Amino acid sequence: MIVEQIWTGNAYRNFNYLIACGETGEALAIDPLDSEKCLAMAKRRGWNITQVLNTHEHHDHIGGNDAVIAATGAKLLAHKNAKSRIPGMDKGLDAGDVVRVGRSVELEALDTPGHTMSHVCLLSRGDHAGLFCGDTLFNAGAGNCHNGGHPNELYQTFATQLARLPDETRIYPGHDYIANNLEFTLDREPDNKRAAELLDQIADQNTDDALVSTLAMEKEVNTFFRLHSPSVIAALRESFPDLPENPDPKTVFIKLRELRNSW
Repeated sequence: MIVEQIWTGNAYRNFNYLIACGETGEALAIDPLDSEKCLAMAKRRGWNITQVLNTHEHHDHIGGNDAVIAATGAKLLAHKNAKSRIPGMDKGLDAGDVVRVGRSVELEALDTPGHTMSHVCLLSRGDHAGLFCGDTLFNAGAGNCHNGGHPNELYQTFATQLARLPDETRIYPGHDYIANNLEFTLDREPDNKRAAELLDQIADQNTDDALVSTLAMEKEVNTFFRLHSPSVIAALRESFPDLPENPDPKTVFIKLRELRNSW
């Protein structure tokens, strides 16, 4: 499996992705908002985009569909319940469905509600374990739930699916929000030395060659995985004095998401 992360350079700081089969040159485009950059990359690499996948229905993820499909004839895939909100869908995905790209790439569809209720992530296993996570999981952060989602569902996605993936899983999010997210982590957990080190490390990073984190790294620096941290809980109690003495992880997650909404 070959992965190209494409930095759009737009105001929303989107990442687009091409996943290609090295044997056949067939490629899958994930959320190809910047259709020109995605098509140019495919041409440069000698790839044929045969499928487009939308992780969810928001415009900054589906806005490039028509141009890519018009240029390539690719089939459009998305969550099975997003059909009424994503024009031209050819196939709806359910949890456990396998998306095949050429002869060598297999990606498992995960049903990951929270940011929206019709969100899919794609998981690759084997030599290149990776999670293409749209707006569910960001580097050092979690998606918001403002436009059709719910924090309860987002918590369940994190707790029952994402946190259980292998630590070596590489994280490919839909946006570059890492600096702001690390700053939020340090606001919530000032003694998180790993987050402070990483913030320094990425200060001048080239977004055309951005850091690709792993789940192990996320568990060190992402507040939404650090629900048992005494520092996180102590700081949370300053904002929510009625927090129980030993709050359960879901309560901590929901309160963190509430704070992040206005931070």
